[in-house]
Amino acid sequence: MSTAGEARPAARLTVLAGPSGAGRESVVELVRARSPAVWRPVPATTRPRRDGEVDGVDRVFLTPTAFDRLIAAGGLLEWSRAGPHRRGTPYDPLRARLAAGQPALLPLDIPGALAVRERLTDARLVLLRPPNHRPDPAVAAAFELVLTHDLTDRVADELVGLLGSSYPTPAGPRVRG
Repeated sequence: MSTAGEARPAARLTVLAGPSGAGRESVVELVRARSPAVWRPVPATTRPRRDGEVDGVDRVFLTPTAFDRLIAAGGLLEWSRAGPHRRGTPYDPLRARLAAGQPALLPLDIPGALAVRERLTDARLVLLRPPNHRPDPAVAAAFELVLTHDLTDRVADELVGLLGSSYPTPAGPRVRG
């Protein structure tokens, strides 16, 4: 139990990365169902909203000009181009959630995960690989953990356990009360 004046330590960002078709989104959905305290950052995009999508919930829909301003201001943790559109992870909401002690799980492709590592060196990178897929050893070396996506339940359970350890270890003993 924390004392009244003791702040909760900042949580860690865990990036779940893998090649297209690795099942990142289905794993993240199951992790969030099992551990609702884990936050999934809402990506920003320049693509048009699809039927049923809610701005600010499913995605943050931006004009190309607004997206450019966000890039120029350093407001995206990472971003990429997908065809004629761009997508990225807004940095300020993520930073606020982590500072408030809420662990975050961000599904990205491998280049996106490596871009996050350049900006947030304490982010935990987890590589999700499909069965029978061998990751490049140089790429795998950039990740703290490599999980084979053979069973979604097993992978989600492992990530829930990992996210429970998303708080940095304090430098010294903590006052218990």
